[in-house]
Amino acid sequence: MPALLSIVIPTLNSAETINHTLLSLSEGIISGLIKELIISDGNSKDDIEKLSAEIGAVFIKGEKGRGKQLHRGAVQSSAKWIFFIHSDTILPLGWSQIFLEHMINQESAGYCKLSFDDTNIMAKIISFSANLRSNIFKLPYGDQGLLISKKLYNQVGGYPDLPLMEDVEIAKSLKKKIRLIPLTIKTSAYKYKRDGWFKRSISNVIFLIKFKFGANPYKLAKSYYKN
Repeated sequence: MPALLSIVIPTLNSAETINHTLLSLSEGIISGLIKELIISDGNSKDDIEKLSAEIGAVFIKGEKGRGKQLHRGAVQSSAKWIFFIHSDTILPLGWSQIFLEHMINQESAGYCKLSFDDTNIMAKIISFSANLRSNIFKLPYGDQGLLISKKLYNQVGGYPDLPLMEDVEIAKSLKKKIRLIPLTIKTSAYKYKRDGWFKRSISNVIFLIKFKFGANPYKLAKSYYKN
């Protein structure tokens, strides 16, 4: 396969959670699709820098904030396409061929269907509602991944310098230039199980509504990440 893809993973004390993500990316490395793996770190206190060196990843470090970290990774990237993925998300077998077909045949950005690493009925309900929202409003969240050409990324201005809702803002900027990739990725349910499925999902909706009505994203982030 041609090396068309840069992978960007934002991290913050993620050394213990990133291994499954890296393992799921390995088929893209073996096939030659992945040109580089970029770990964009927010000044973690764990061993993520050492781990990055061990696997041959490009490691960049700077002020924490997901919008900042994602954009720093994009600036560093050198492939024609970028895939942004969270450090607790897993790609299924066969993803590299599906991505390759998208990159060859599409100019639009792409996002994946969401699932959780849990069989709880609430996990199914929440993932269903997230996928429905994405399909109707073209507003996928960051845990659904974002596959985008570097050209299109630069055209829309990239990820904004926001500590929260950076995924919503870039999706809005893409408008009709984003579509579903026929692939389901799996993300960690840890925060939902910790906080309670219903409480966490309602909280996410409230934060989104507050953001849309002009609440300060930095104050929202302080409240969102306090746990």
